[in-house]
Amino acid sequence: MRAVLTRVRRASVTIDGQTVGSIGKGFLVLLGVAEGDGETEADRVADRICGMRIFEDENGKMNISPADAGAEILIISQFTLFADVRQRRPGFTGAARPNTAVPLYERVIARCRERGFNVATGEFGADMQVESVNDGPVTIIIDTDTL
Repeated sequence: MRAVLTRVRRASVTIDGQTVGSIGKGFLVLLGVAEGDGETEADRVADRICGMRIFEDENGKMNISPADAGAEILIISQFTLFADVRQRRPGFTGAARPNTAVPLYERVIARCRERGFNVATGEFGADMQVESVNDGPVTIIIDTDTL
């Protein structure tokens, strides 16, 4: 499983001209599920998202957790994070199929909500327009293959 986590001042997702999810200060998370991922990977990614201390303390150091910062989370499904780019036309055989990916995507969302976060989402498989105002910018890649 792979997540691209960006610290944002605000972010939103729109489908067919309608805003379906928006947050203020927090994390925009693009989440990709790989073939072979399971509940263990989903739980590990959710734990990292909820515990990533990348908000600045009074000394300007990234030391504050998202819970302590009052952060919200917007999670967007992103199968293209597993693109095979050895050719100019990317392939996506490394991404999990929807019957596997959807429940794991939903598990990450549920785990973040269980930890008390306001979590907004897009819609799995939809054509989405995502807007964000990045803060920093600070962007972190979380990959269960390296945890």
